[in-house]
Amino acid sequence: MPPPEAMICVGAIAGAYGVRGEVRLKSFCAEPAAIEEYAPLTTEDGAHSFTLRVTGQLKNGLTAQLGGVHDKEAADALRGTRLYAPRDRLPGLPDDEYYHADLIGLDVLDTGGGPLGTVAAVHNHGATDLLEIRLPGSAETVLLPFTMAAVPTVDLGAGRLIADPPEGLFPDSGGADLPA
Repeated sequence: MPPPEAMICVGAIAGAYGVRGEVRLKSFCAEPAAIEEYAPLTTEDGAHSFTLRVTGQLKNGLTAQLGGVHDKEAADALRGTRLYAPRDRLPGLPDDEYYHADLIGLDVLDTGGGPLGTVAAVHNHGATDLLEIRLPGSAETVLLPFTMAAVPTVDLGAGRLIADPPEGLFPDSGGADLPA
């Protein structure tokens, strides 16, 4: 199995669909049905591998048949399972797009170079991606919109991104005290 950094999460199983082993599938691909092209897909721990055939479309996802899953009970047992594909099977991205896996762990600096934290997770609840930033020396996190205005620079090579967060979003962020 490829090392974890070589694997990209491309979808998650939301539960059973019907009684013949189909699953409801959330695709994290730009073109949702393209998830089929990246199969076989593996679980995060690499213990299971699945062929995948998209069988339909739902309002918030797809329906799919996974190899080796033949009944509702087996499909339901996979609820919440995230599916991964090797990075080299995925298309390259334009300069201003990133795989979520590449953002997690990056240091976050303000526009003056001061540390704001580390990217702990990337969330999307419909409108835009949100970076969950773990504050330095704390378990506390802040959600930062992943927009050009709030994150003007992403430097994967240096392992950091530069943020220009809205005033007051981060506790004690330097920009709030500057004179107008």
